[in-house]
Amino acid sequence: MKILIVDDATFMRNFLIDNIKKIGYEVVGEACDGKEAVERYIELNPDLVTMDITMPKMNGIDALKEIKKIDKEAKVVMISDIGQHDKIIEAIKNGATDFIIKPVHPDRLRDSLKKALAQ
Repeated sequence: MKILIVDDATFMRNFLIDNIKKIGYEVVGEACDGKEAVERYIELNPDLVTMDITMPKMNGIDALKEIKKIDKEAKVVMISDIGQHDKIIEAIKNGATDFIIKPVHPDRLRDSLKKALAQ
């Protein structure tokens, strides 16, 4: 399974990459903002995207909407800070497959990815 990682924090992208590789999935690319996420989605055609909500240039919800316009079957797991309940609901309404609250626990990440990829 090919996964695209999207987060504006380098440490978070590295954490996700390390843990996703441990699960046995392939990380095909990464992006540091929503605009780059849409471009990389078109370029890489991943099986799944992990998407931070709060990012510069284009936030994760707007990037989710753009990706869903390109591919209505796209699987996107949103990752948000605690206290972003309204944004999580907005993301789910716009087609997010699942969401994870930071700090991300490796077991929660594994379970979310497996669930999303099985859909």
